[in-house]
Formats: sequence, structure tokens, C-alpha cells
Amino acid sequence: MKAVVVTEPGAPEVLQIRDRERPRPAASEVLIKVYAAGVNRPDVFQRKGNYPPPPDAPQDIPGLEVAGIVEEIGADVTLWKPGDRVCALLAGGGYAEYALAQAAHCLRVPASFDGGGNRFAEAASLPETVFTVWHNVFQRGRLQAGEHFLVHGGSSGIGITAIQLAKAFGAKVFTTAGSDDKCAACNALGADISINYKTSDFEEVLKSLGTDVILDMVGGDYIPKNLRLLREEGRLVFINTMKGSKVKGSDEVDFGLIMRKRLTVTGSTLRNRDHAFKAALTSDIQKHVWPVLEKGLFRPVIACTFPLAEAAKAHALMETSDHIGKIILLNEWL
Repeated sequence: MKAVVVTEPGAPEVLQIRDRERPRPAASEVLIKVYAAGVNRPDVFQRKGNYPPPPDAPQDIPGLEVAGIVEEIGADVTLWKPGDRVCALLAGGGYAEYALAQAAHCLRVPASFDGGGNRFAEAASLPETVFTVWHNVFQRGRLQAGEHFLVHGGSSGIGITAIQLAKAFGAKVFTTAGSDDKCAACNALGADISINYKTSDFEEVLKSLGTDVILDMVGGDYIPKNLRLLREEGRLVFINTMKGSKVKGSDEVDFGLIMRKRLTVTGSTLRNRDHAFKAALTSDIQKHVWPVLEKGLFRPVIACTFPLAEAAKAHALMETSDHIGKIILLNEWL
């Protein structure tokens, strides 16, 4: 098979097409003929040498989510059969003609995606962001109907997913984004208030409203602002710290505030969690999120697609942050 390989840590151009042996599924795995693969910021970190894959994942083929058709099943697999259309969460290896996935980490391509468009591109945009948002916002953050929810980076893959799911489950949704066009896109997805962080201070805009749950991928000087915005019993959930994991300068974190308001500060990473955790999360998403998709209350937003051979261009676009929605690679060798 052909695969996109990180030939050495570096700029997007280190992503090169190489021939690799087609993998064979272990007892609990399925082999997926990849029609589309999602591009995510952790792929960029891996390409730069800053986010090594788990030991049991492909070491030089990025890609955390795919959609396609089951080609082969392992000896113990009963959930799927060859020919099934699935999307899957991977620990790596998605930028290829074929990819292995744990059978218990796959979900059926939603039937609502069958009517037009590239159903596999839409399905491939789901696993990494849906798994991340469901676990962090709804399981760890315990978001409830009627609460106020703030997600930073609303036009990112995580952001568009968080806005739509929070709205579908009855929350009032606030978000930040880096341009007026991105804010307008967030509003179109259901955000009640979208704030251009380049022209406005989100804390000033929201301080009279307060928030119950904040999903933060920024960190840095956002941390004390987030804590001040939270209502009593509020929950701050970190999934990344792109501006740094430490607060610098004069704006310090007041731990007395955390105690007085009885706040919860938490966070998680997904890639290195064990198979059992991801299987349980898949089951929960099948139960709670897939019906939302089938009802049309959540729609994938595809910024653009590239052939697998142009993965370097996809990464270059990802690093500009100019896009709105997900970037998808399509297998041109089908």
C-alpha cells in the first residue's frame, strides 16, 4: 500500500509518500480500506517530533481518524464484517490506503450521510473531535441543559463539534475565534455569543453572564480569565495549552478563588488511553451522539480536502489556522 510517512521531524515537506506492506488485523482489529482521513493538530505535533505515538501504533504514519470500508476482520471480531462502512478512532496510521483499528473503536458511518456529498470525508471528520468533546465536555465537564458553556477556538474542528453538541443538549454556548468571519461561522452553527479575541476581551464581554463549563485549548494568560469567569461549582477542562501550560507575567492564578467558588479544574489527553477506555467511550458516543447526528442536529463542517499525496499542503494550511472546520485527506488510489 501507499502511505504518507514522516521521513524526519520537520516542516510539512517531510511528509512523503512511501510504499509499505499492507497490515494484517490482530484478533480484535479490523483492516479498513481508507477513503478519507482527518487532519488534526496532534498530527502536526507528531510531524515536528513533539508528540510520539504509543508503542503499539505506527511510528511514522500520522492520522488519528479515518472513514472507509472494512476490508478484513480479526479472528475475534463479531461487531463488523467486510463491506461495512465505518469511521474509526486510531492511535496512528490513518494517512494510508489501509489502516488498522480496534473493532470496538469503530462506529458505523451515519445513515444521514448517505444522501450526497462525500460521506466518507464527513465521517472521517468525526472521531477525534467527537471523542474528545464528548469525554471532556460531557463526561469530565458534566455539562447540563441550561448551563452556560464557553469553548475557545470555536472555528476549529474541536470548536465546531463542541458548539453543536452543547447546543443540541440544551446549553447556552459562548465561543472565541480569531476573526469576524470565524465568529459569524460559529454563530451559524448555533453559538449564542461569539467573540473576536483579536478585537475584544472575552472576559469583559462575558463577565456579567458567567459560565459553568469552559473547554480550553489555549492556556497561558487565558487561565486566570477562565477561572474568574466561572460560576460557583464551575468546571474548567483543558485539552491543550497552545499558549503555554504556565501563567507568565503579573496575572497570577488565585487558588483562593478556586476554593471559594468550589471550582473543578481538570483535563485529559486521548491518544495514550487504553483500549478498554476508548471502547467504553465509543459505546457511550454510539448511544448519545450518533442519534444527534442522525437527526441532523449536528453537521460536519469540511474546510477543504486534499489528496493523500498532498498531505504537506494540508499541514501547511493547518498551521496557518486560516481554515474553518476540518481538513480532510482523500485516498486518490481507490
